[in-house]
Amino acid sequence: MNVSLKVIGLLLGYPTQELLDDLPALKKAVNSDRLLSAKGQKMLCTLCDDMAGLDLYEVQERYVFLFDRTRSHSLHLFEHVHGESRDRGQALVDLREMYLTNGFALETSEMPDYIPLFLEYLAHQPFTEAQELLGQTAHIFEALRLRLKKKGSVYANAFGALAEISKATPSQELLSNILAEPEDDPNDLEAMDRIWQEEVVKFGGNAGEGSCGPDRLRMQMRAADRRPPDAAPPQNMQGDH
Repeated sequence: MNVSLKVIGLLLGYPTQELLDDLPALKKAVNSDRLLSAKGQKMLCTLCDDMAGLDLYEVQERYVFLFDRTRSHSLHLFEHVHGESRDRGQALVDLREMYLTNGFALETSEMPDYIPLFLEYLAHQPFTEAQELLGQTAHIFEALRLRLKKKGSVYANAFGALAEISKATPSQELLSNILAEPEDDPNDLEAMDRIWQEEVVKFGGNAGEGSCGPDRLRMQMRAADRRPPDAAPPQNMQGDH
């Protein structure tokens, strides 16, 4: 198992009392994992220590404010490259099929592109494959790191550690496309209501044999297209799938 990826996925999940109770064990696991340098280990241990210094209500409230009340910090990969475009549904199907093809059972109501779920999958894959997929998402993780760092959030450390593990240089063009999107205001309750009222993406489509896997995921990750849901796709979009 790629231990540090497992730990980062847990730290980015919704905080529970069980997670807080396990923080000492998670720190020990991080400090024993050779995937990270001393700097990377310190980043994750700092996040653990910060969470340990809060009570459950405080850490949950902070988590919701950061990750659930804006799209800018969304922990769903395709939110940052597809937004609410029609391509997102197919991308989710492809990612789900990749999980299932590799024997990763989805025993959760979370969408496949939920970052903690994605990292749980990578934790159980050969490291070379996990590192490749991390590299394909490097621009998304770097955008989240920069935005969280700008907010002064210790959660930026999790994405800093991911960057160290992937050793990938994110595409500056794709990173710039994400960062060019205006950041949401978590205090704008009307905007938050509009997000929750939008139609939920459902699994479906024609994901045929061979349509998933690392190459297909690479294409999905690079499709930094945030058209509004009612906009017509470009004429050549159908050929991309």
